[in-house]
Amino acid sequence: MFRFNPQTIKKLRRFREIKRGYFSFLFLVTLLTLLSLGELLVNNRALMVSYEGSLYFPTYSAYHPGTDFGLDYDYEVNYRHLQKKFEAQDDDNWVLMPIVPYSAFENHAPNAVFKPMPPSVEERHFLGTDSTSRDILARLFYGTRIALLFSIVFMIAVYLIGITIGCAMGYFGGLFDLMFQRFIEVWSNIPFLYMIIIVFSVIPATFSIPARIGMLLMVLVLFSWTSMTYYMRTETYKEKSRDYVAAAKVLGASNTRIIFKHILPNVLSTLVTFMPFVVISAITSITALDFLGFGLPPPTPSLGELLKQGTSTLRTAPWIVTSAFGTLVILLTVVTFIGEAVRESFDPKKFTIYR
Repeated sequence: MFRFNPQTIKKLRRFREIKRGYFSFLFLVTLLTLLSLGELLVNNRALMVSYEGSLYFPTYSAYHPGTDFGLDYDYEVNYRHLQKKFEAQDDDNWVLMPIVPYSAFENHAPNAVFKPMPPSVEERHFLGTDSTSRDILARLFYGTRIALLFSIVFMIAVYLIGITIGCAMGYFGGLFDLMFQRFIEVWSNIPFLYMIIIVFSVIPATFSIPARIGMLLMVLVLFSWTSMTYYMRTETYKEKSRDYVAAAKVLGASNTRIIFKHILPNVLSTLVTFMPFVVISAITSITALDFLGFGLPPPTPSLGELLKQGTSTLRTAPWIVTSAFGTLVILLTVVTFIGEAVRESFDPKKFTIYR
């Protein structure tokens, strides 16, 4: 059975006492839960269709052609039209749609003119549409999900590389430490933005969107692990001189066991403290790259792409930039509050009393 030690329990109790950070954490967990169930809330496929006594669940199943529901075409059903058709017939057939019945990639132009449309409750475009008549709320919803998932994977990758190299540098020291310090100094001076431009200029357009997103993630990680390495090097170098490390060596513990079983648990506060700020850096980086046109490949929904649209249509469609900017500010503010609360609750100096 997994149990926290008393010091960790005390730190978690401190975190709960910081209401701004604690409620921000609850808000972020709720948001992640809603985003993970996104297709049930924002989707152009029906949640449930009742037709001639049979139930269909199109959201997480294969697409249904119109002939499955008595229509005269064999391509995928437009469930919004199907819902209106069943309501007009006034029989036992019905369609249950999500709250926002649009996908992030769907162009919905009632007048056959692709242009921004202001927020409309009647059309269920609660935040309006963008310059190509795509629902902004749907684009923001899935763009936020992609940004958070991207940042979490980014954080895990940066931590794996930074912890591994940083602990090795601090623990073994000597020539190994010196060589990696020189390598990191050289690597840190490579211009990051130019490398992004070069990499994405040579990637073939035939590559799939997941492959291009994976390449972008890899490039970001390769140029972001160095700062975490220095933090871990410093902490490991300090901890290896403690008596418990010497006692472990005397008892015959291997270097791997000493690092992972003894040193890492004692630098946990450093690792936890920087997590929210690594997430913030990932979100801002991917948003900035999307804004410049070197981020997620189109037509992937993203906050940066909506900000770019909003700045070009600021006078004619102010709801685009307002929605994107407001979402970004709320997201970064919530994560910042969590980071401040974590840093304060895990700070060993703040609640230490010297006698």
